[in-house]
Amino acid sequence: MTQPRLTIFALEGLPEFASGVDLPAALATASAQQGVEPGDILAVTSKIVSKAEGRIVAAADREQSITEETVRVVATREHPGGVTRIVENRLGLVMAAAGVDASNTAEGTVLLLPLDPDASASAIRVAVSAAIGGEVGVIITDTAGRAWREGQTDIAIGGSGVRLLDDLRGQPDAQGRLLDVTAPALGDELAAAADLVKRKALGLPVAVIRGMTHLLDPAAAGARSLNRAAADDLFSLGTAEAREQGRREERAARASGAYLHND
Repeated sequence: MTQPRLTIFALEGLPEFASGVDLPAALATASAQQGVEPGDILAVTSKIVSKAEGRIVAAADREQSITEETVRVVATREHPGGVTRIVENRLGLVMAAAGVDASNTAEGTVLLLPLDPDASASAIRVAVSAAIGGEVGVIITDTAGRAWREGQTDIAIGGSGVRLLDDLRGQPDAQGRLLDVTAPALGDELAAAADLVKRKALGLPVAVIRGMTHLLDPAAAGARSLNRAAADDLFSLGTAEAREQGRREERAARASGAYLHND
């Protein structure tokens, strides 16, 4: 069997995007001019989506914007430069600072994540597919840290027309044993690979991934399907937060008379 060959390159010559710019149309034009083909997957940095959609907001205090985007606090840690907050944001993503970005924006402003990255990916996919005469896939990417690992990598926070999770549970492995938990996060793997050529400092916010045509699926679920519910998360709270929650529950149990003593 012929193995697929993966090729990734960045779209060049894209302008600086600002609020009100028709991003799907701009990417459709660039894709047609720079040889994007049916079956390709576009990896689009969330920052240009946010800028085009007007998600730049005035913020004298970045911390207030983080608070407003937060649904649930997972963990906080003080350090000499302030406080790091790991939170669940409105998109269901657990990340530092709720994804609020103060880099490469005007003084006194911050950049929020897109309101609906899956919908943004869909709009881009429709425009680019029409421009090149065939179906493409689109993922919206953002940078995130990872538990237990140093550094950051790009992940998929939006997607359209691409299978983002390869659920192999219940299938046999090479030795015939059934797989119980194996489900490669294809969307995150694509996002991380694309970041190798986007090179943020060079102003290349869109990468084209070629050779993964088998992952295209117009009916595929969006990137929200990659979010793990807090109820299923073994690490849904930081250490200090988990201890404090235990203390609160113990105090409440004592106050209600439900706390039992073994004599």
